[in-house]
Amino acid sequence: MDTGTVRQPRVWLPAVAGVGVAIGLGVYGRLHDPAGSSTISEFLRLQTTKVWLATAVAALAVVQLLSALSLYGKLPTARWTPMVHRWSGRLALLVSLPVAVHCLYALGFRSDSPRALAHSLLGCLFYGAFVAKMLLLSRPGEGRAWALPLAGGLVLTAVAGLWLTSSLWFFTTIGSGW
Repeated sequence: MDTGTVRQPRVWLPAVAGVGVAIGLGVYGRLHDPAGSSTISEFLRLQTTKVWLATAVAALAVVQLLSALSLYGKLPTARWTPMVHRWSGRLALLVSLPVAVHCLYALGFRSDSPRALAHSLLGCLFYGAFVAKMLLLSRPGEGRAWALPLAGGLVLTAVAGLWLTSSLWFFTTIGSGW
């Protein structure tokens, strides 16, 4: 073996990083004391904002899915498709951050109901899969052809599950909030 050759990290490195992020978020959310909200009206105002931001993230995830299908040749493509894919992903992540910070800080990792447990687990999965996907993008070669769509699929699955266990639940039990 040539000692001057630098070995490329395998696909497992992004997966390990993603799992580490997911577990780290879950442990933090479970161990810290949630701050909660001081009044019911404050809580509902924050929840309403969060469900609408989460709905925007879900809509951007649909754009991500359609543009990814286009990039993989499953749908017609345009010259601007890669740009739409990159920017819709960036915007989705940016919009998701205030929701995630509030969920972790005010509510923590919850397991008091099946819905809350699923939501907590999906939130951890989302950021773990996102980290893995971003690391895979910077690693050309071995395993990327199957691992990148898998990571993207996990991100999309997590977003869909998060929306179902938060926004849809809120809309069907409380209303639109406005």
